[in-house]
Amino acid sequence: MTKITFNGITKPWLHALEGRQKSPFPPVNNNLLRVSGMPGAYVESTDTDILYITQPIGYVVKDDEDALAKKDELAEWFITKETVPLEFSDEPGRTYYAKVEGGISDFRKFSNQRKGTVTFVCPDPYGYSKEKQATFPSDTVTLTNQGTAEADPIFELEVLEPVTFAMIQNHLDQYVMIGQPVDEDGNEEIVDTKTSVLYENGSTIDDWSTANLDMVDSNFIDISGAMGADGSGVRPTNFGSGDKMHGPAVFKEISNAIQDFEIEASLDINSEREIENWRMEIYFQDENMNMLGKLGVKDNNRNYLRRHGLGRVGPYEDSTTRYAISSSNYLYDDSRDLTLMYLRVRREGKRYTFYIAQWFNLKHTRALTATYNDVNNNFQGRLKYITLFIGKYQDRPTPSRVRMNSVEVFELKTTTEDQTPYIVYPGDIITFDHKNEETLLNGEDATDLKQFGASYFSLAKGENQLIVHPGESFNTGVRFRERYK
Repeated sequence: MTKITFNGITKPWLHALEGRQKSPFPPVNNNLLRVSGMPGAYVESTDTDILYITQPIGYVVKDDEDALAKKDELAEWFITKETVPLEFSDEPGRTYYAKVEGGISDFRKFSNQRKGTVTFVCPDPYGYSKEKQATFPSDTVTLTNQGTAEADPIFELEVLEPVTFAMIQNHLDQYVMIGQPVDEDGNEEIVDTKTSVLYENGSTIDDWSTANLDMVDSNFIDISGAMGADGSGVRPTNFGSGDKMHGPAVFKEISNAIQDFEIEASLDINSEREIENWRMEIYFQDENMNMLGKLGVKDNNRNYLRRHGLGRVGPYEDSTTRYAISSSNYLYDDSRDLTLMYLRVRREGKRYTFYIAQWFNLKHTRALTATYNDVNNNFQGRLKYITLFIGKYQDRPTPSRVRMNSVEVFELKTTTEDQTPYIVYPGDIITFDHKNEETLLNGEDATDLKQFGASYFSLAKGENQLIVHPGESFNTGVRFRERYK
């Protein structure tokens, strides 16, 4: 008996009956141009139309109560906001993306049986295979698409060495690329504009010193407990105690003070109870211990699983606080228990640029960029100290995990007209997503790096020759799903 799997769910009590109506291939519409005096017409273009699938269904009920329960199950199952995967057991390895159109037509009740016909509409009229994955054995490969239509690949490039550009080209001279190759005449100089000066993932947390209250927002924070590590990042070994937000704070001195800088951090939160209130913050100070600003995330409400972003220039002051990121522009009360977050602040000249995002499915979501211009030069001291604070509020339950997976500080340098900077470094991941037409760098939108003239291309039916540039600079992989008409 044929089974239907819709939105990843199969109802064992529902049967697909004989009589499915589905075109063997997606409908084709020819757009014709008729010319006076000419017999027939010109075919101007051809469009592929949507696909409809009508499927008779039936099921058996035990009694009226069971019939009502199954009716409710059908409604919950078949009514979706978006198109979802649709599979039939007699079409193995083929997936459609569909929504239910209308209700169940010709619905009949007799004795303990129910019958009717459900209509699925597929705006994307193609059937898809299971996802295929391949790793490039070299920078030049042949990739075979065995489908009956073009396929949209997703390329992932793991960077092995610093490069100024990354490019994938096919045999039709179509290409996608970020960055800029260096001029072949030799007049262009390659420069490193981003140098790591501090990195912490918990492995050297014992080298940090206990901070004092002047290094954090002491008006609502107490320093207590001890900071440690768990093998995956920095987290408190205990929070201590206090009547307000309390927990450990540690600081470290950068060997050489720097003017233009970037601080980035990856935070990992597992907070399952709304009553849990916590903070994770990174403060940064100049050579004289003056606070240049802070970057962080908090949950400050006992009724929500909250993710409240923090990005501020200078110390906290009630009347003149300079928050670029705050509850006014980054506050989510419907967060997942498990949340990975990425935070960054960059100072270049007088401009501070803050960025915050949540990780989901290897991509940045709920991303926000905000800036603050230090026009009066009040916060231009050279960066010298980094302070980490992780705390919880009063005697509230402790979250399962509030951890800084990594914190890194970079010194930034500007380029001149005859210099080309590196754009990626070892360990970075470049994603060229030709399906969604996205370019990502470590999960973050990198469309601004995409070169003018580059375009997303499809894998043609049959063999495709692909070349990765520059050579020997990446571990390259590809994912795609073959499409069938």
